Amino acid sequence: MQTNKAVWLAVASVLLAMVTIQSGASIAKQLFPVIGPEGTTALRVGFSALMLWLVFRPWRQLPQGRGWRSVIVYGACLGGMNLLFYLAIARIPLGIGVALEFTGPLAVALFSSRRKLDLLWVALALGGILLLLPDMTSVDALDPVGVMLALAAGACWAGYILFGQRAGNLASGGITVALGMTVAAAFLVPIGLVSAGSSLFSWQVIPLAIAVAALSSALPYSLEMVALKALPAKSFSVLMSLEPAIAALAGFLLLAELLTLTQWLAILLVISASLGSTLSKNSKH
Repeated sequence: MQTNKAVWLAVASVLLAMVTIQSGASIAKQLFPVIGPEGTTALRVGFSALMLWLVFRPWRQLPQGRGWRSVIVYGACLGGMNLLFYLAIARIPLGIGVALEFTGPLAVALFSSRRKLDLLWVALALGGILLLLPDMTSVDALDPVGVMLALAAGACWAGYILFGQRAGNLASGGITVALGMTVAAAFLVPIGLVSAGSSLFSWQVIPLAIAVAALSSALPYSLEMVALKALPAKSFSVLMSLEPAIAALAGFLLLAELLTLTQWLAILLVISASLGSTLSKNSKH
């Protein structure tokens, strides 16, 4: 009975983490007209770094020597992922941006496998991407720059996973994220300052920026840590596959972003590819 309770708590934690992340992204998008995607990213990453330093106190276990190289690359991927994603959703709907960005971790999972069945998941993912690629003749065409930025954010997400695994071996997960977020802040905060100027320190902006940092980084990371202690990696990955759909719903509810049936189908294909890859990877063969 206790085990079942722990599992249900873990599932609820993952779902709540995804809801908070996409709610944070929706709030962030409302800041774009005031301080732009660059300024919003700078404040999110800067405040997230401060929160993570206070919680995990990374100065107790700093990397040594060459260990910093992995942390710096990991932090650069983390920062690039955040900036490119915000630049993307400034141009395209949130749900579509997440679906396109999701191709990064999906590519990592698929390229690490050598089974023929995985060709099916590649085909599904590619089908979803092709459906989302902009048709320049359509009145409702997606912004092609936004699409490319979202795919670039996905590439950074793939690097974040690969280098995060290396950096994670040097210290605890919390300390690694705190250090990576600090590296990201070191180059994103100056970009935000140049882009947004004094607007970055407006009292109208700061409370929303703190909310974005908490919802998009500090809170979901803590919830995911709770979930990972009780759930197998496969179950965790299956739940995470629902994120593009949750993002699309958040975009609809919080930003009034309407998607066409074709766009919903594309998101469904990406989710199916992720689910299939996760489930088949751990099945007997």
